[in-house]
Amino acid sequence: MTSTAERVSGSAAAEPDTRRRTGTALRLRPAGSGPRGGGRGAGRRSLTSSRAPLVLLAPAAILLLALVVYPLVRLLVISFQDYGLRAIFTGQAGFAGFTNYTNVLADPSFWPVILRTILVTGAMVVGTIGIGMAVSQLLTRLGVVMRTVVSVVLVLAWAMPNVASSLVWQWLFQPFYGVLNWLITQLGVFGDHTQDNWASSPGQALTIVLSLVIWQAVPFVALTLYAAQSQIAPEYYEAGSLDGASSWAMYRAITLPALVPTLLLVTILSVIWDFNVFNQIWLLTKGGPEDTTLTLGIWTFVKSFVSNAYGQGAAIAVISTLILGVLTSYYIRRLVRSGEEDL
Repeated sequence: MTSTAERVSGSAAAEPDTRRRTGTALRLRPAGSGPRGGGRGAGRRSLTSSRAPLVLLAPAAILLLALVVYPLVRLLVISFQDYGLRAIFTGQAGFAGFTNYTNVLADPSFWPVILRTILVTGAMVVGTIGIGMAVSQLLTRLGVVMRTVVSVVLVLAWAMPNVASSLVWQWLFQPFYGVLNWLITQLGVFGDHTQDNWASSPGQALTIVLSLVIWQAVPFVALTLYAAQSQIAPEYYEAGSLDGASSWAMYRAITLPALVPTLLLVTILSVIWDFNVFNQIWLLTKGGPEDTTLTLGIWTFVKSFVSNAYGQGAAIAVISTLILGVLTSYYIRRLVRSGEEDL
């Protein structure tokens, strides 16, 4: 009896201690730390976190597929088809193989147009970057009020639609009542130029096209370079001034190296935009006179919508894309390399 009572009392005494240890263990165990619940929770969190970037990128990817990838694929398909007016009405176009490409390459206008497009693009890019760098440097020297005024004027010029600015340029260079002809005549130095038709002379036609494109492109380059230039620490210029360096020496040794990545970026964008210029040239000169302003973009339009040779027009567009890729590949590699060095 005694031993039995002792065992009962001993087990009763040990029971609170067991409950205390068990309660402590339960309190120390985090919620959901079981082998099943914790695994499912972590799996759901990792799956949700891995899907989040895809969900965020999906709208942009859909737009790129609809507005870029599909048109490029469709363009490539048409370039291998006998696609003309009959194909537009019937919806059926026969396979032409490389006939469109051979016809385009055999056209006597092909190589002159290629060379002219590269030269015109180069002139536009050089003029845009050069003037943009000068305007950017000017903005750093102006006071707050004048810098604000100039920046607003640049933004307004850049935001002006291509068609509207081309019509304004037509009015400025219009014979009989053009503003520029009137001003030249009023100077009395070059004689009477009121009847001068700028679009009828090869040199003058190229001048008005280049001036319009450069005028529209300079604001973006100038403001972008100014934003990058304003991030340069002023201590570098103070140190240069103490060393007796001139403004040109400091610009060459401090400003230009800091602007290299931004210059590469705006150069790539300028090459792409100027290579594909269409509205300004078509509205001002329509590729003339004497094919002086006939670039690949104008030639593609003429082949497609004037000659109704849509297959050849598509082939020219594909060739233009390849040439543009070759022209910009070097700058893109430099830009990527400079970005990796910054990291």
